Amino acid sequence: MGKAILVAGGGGFIGGALVSSLLQQGHEVRAVDRKPLSEWYQVHSQAENVVADLQLLDRCREAVDGVDEVYNLACDMGGMGFIENNKALCMLSVLINTHLLEACRLTGSGQRFFYASSACVYAADKQLVADLAPLRECDAYPAMPEDGYGWEKLFSERMCRHFREDFGIETRIARYHNVYGPRGTWTGGREKAPSAICRKVAEASLSGVHEIEVWGDGEQTRSFTYIDDCVRGSQMIMASDILDPINLGSSEMVTINQLIDIVSDIAGITVTRRYDLSAPKGVRGRNSDNTMILDRLDWEPSTRLRDGLEETYRWVHRQVASGRPATIAAAA
Repeated sequence: MGKAILVAGGGGFIGGALVSSLLQQGHEVRAVDRKPLSEWYQVHSQAENVVADLQLLDRCREAVDGVDEVYNLACDMGGMGFIENNKALCMLSVLINTHLLEACRLTGSGQRFFYASSACVYAADKQLVADLAPLRECDAYPAMPEDGYGWEKLFSERMCRHFREDFGIETRIARYHNVYGPRGTWTGGREKAPSAICRKVAEASLSGVHEIEVWGDGEQTRSFTYIDDCVRGSQMIMASDILDPINLGSSEMVTINQLIDIVSDIAGITVTRRYDLSAPKGVRGRNSDNTMILDRLDWEPSTRLRDGLEETYRWVHRQVASGRPATIAAAA
């Protein structure tokens, strides 16, 4: 039988994809986001679509009323350029998670609760070199997360733990590693590296000026998680008995220069790179250790980076070529 499920942040990139998946499985879905519907990444007519500010406790009580499960994906975030320059805005997202949990406690609804955390919780001193060991879940402590955004995520993880221990709400936590794919943010300042590189290469291809700007020296390392893997893994973690935060990310680590190589090859062009060493770069290296998720779920994100980038580049290229704005509501 289908469940009644709240997706907080349902107007966002991951939220829209999750709503789509849950609807296909026959669940009743309430998607809530503070953005106007015209700015949602996907709008599904089968869902109950609500515009509300979940930083407010009363709106959270209304949102969780009558639901069986809550997926909290709602937060103010973006790529490194955004989170380095908007630390206070990122930290205000703590109100969303706090009030959603409190609303579940007060109403008795949403007694199974998923929180989307981030690899930005990991200690900075474990990410100082490009060729680093993959980050294990225990590497979040002693705490030294990304300032602002990372601290908010780490605090909210602890909030989930204590609401489970003190009030019995079954909380589950996934640490997302750089989620990308079609329909994601690709311009405007909040985009992450894969979509930003796809946009820059698409612009270079369409203009004939085959030069792009790269933040840093391009030797920073990352792993990137395709949206389909993120959605599937989130639901598997929600249904599991895994109580501690767990990595949800690809273990296929590349440099930013290698990422550019792949996208340029997909586009069929060669680009000259202009490196901006003063731009926001984030940590030197970050990759996901998937030992725990393989052991507990016998699964890990498996979409090859090139395969995911081919889908992403084709979609971003269409947006650039058509001159469309960054966010478009699409009926599904």
